Amino acid sequence: MNKNHFHKAFLGLSMVSLVVTAFMIFTGQIGAAGPFLITFLVALSISFRGFAALKGLAFTVFILGVCATALYYPVVFVRVNGFELAGLITPLIQLIMFGTGSSMAVKDFVELSKSPRSVIVGVLAHFTIMPMLGFLLAKGSQLAPEISAGIILLGCSPTSVTASLFAYLARANVALAITVTSLTTLLAPLLIPLLMKLFAGGFIEIDVLGMMWGMVKIVVIPIAAGLLLNKFLNGRARWLHAGMPYVSMFGVALIVAIIMAAGRDSILNIGYLLLLIVFVHNLTGYFLGYWASRWCRLNERDARTIALVTGMQNAGLVSGIAKVMGKIATVGLASAICGPIMGFTASVLSSYWSTKKAEEDSLSK
Repeated sequence: MNKNHFHKAFLGLSMVSLVVTAFMIFTGQIGAAGPFLITFLVALSISFRGFAALKGLAFTVFILGVCATALYYPVVFVRVNGFELAGLITPLIQLIMFGTGSSMAVKDFVELSKSPRSVIVGVLAHFTIMPMLGFLLAKGSQLAPEISAGIILLGCSPTSVTASLFAYLARANVALAITVTSLTTLLAPLLIPLLMKLFAGGFIEIDVLGMMWGMVKIVVIPIAAGLLLNKFLNGRARWLHAGMPYVSMFGVALIVAIIMAAGRDSILNIGYLLLLIVFVHNLTGYFLGYWASRWCRLNERDARTIALVTGMQNAGLVSGIAKVMGKIATVGLASAICGPIMGFTASVLSSYWSTKKAEEDSLSK
């Protein structure tokens, strides 16, 4: 069987699975439709690899399959022989960050220091757009006060540490993503209480040293190790550069599955309104971050990066703050569903951008 027939066979399998899934949902058997829905999405992802126009969407559809698997069979991604799979998230991110660093050079950061405009735009966009969006969405939702405060807290949080990973997958400016992520995290202990007082009317307790050390362990050390390896090997490890995108994709898929499985009950029980609010908050952040960058005459690579670092929030930090407040079941709800939503939307966006080369256009001149 040649490759063309192989991909067409999987397309046929996906269509049959879709018909069975639709029939089962229509007849009220949605709980038993899981295997067919998962087969439809995974087979469709494989089939897309055989069509040039659709190849860039293959990973996006696969992520959908991962999400469906985690929702139908959460136990697979929660614990294995007593080991909590959530413990893999940090090392997976560290591995991906190491690979990201190995694809970079110190000159990337030197260039940023020579032209800091992108960094300034990125930090300002994140700490203005997202808190205001959170406030407007919370105020308009008429949800319970503590749940609304959780939406605002999510908007006030720093950039997610995984933004650098998705910038890497999107062919954006990874050095810029790391810099903005680091700066927003370092500024968070000062800005979160002030922003929460302004928009939510109260102060919150933050473990400043713990947050900073977590940032160092998850991002700075792995990236530095990758940079050192790249400098030491001087471009000789081509296998590393060729393989890391696939390692990154696998890591993203597993991270999304683990977070989705862990937050399954919250996702199914809290209702569609909060899901919609977090989804709109995330997507609008991407949109406004991108066009704010273009309005500031930044190039396409930097605009993509700022879109990601604006729209992606550190949901883990928000959950930790909510736990310290003793309100994880209310203030922490928005962050509980943000992780899976953000992982999915960022995967879709980075997958789309990965198929489109970002030219260094004249807007930044």
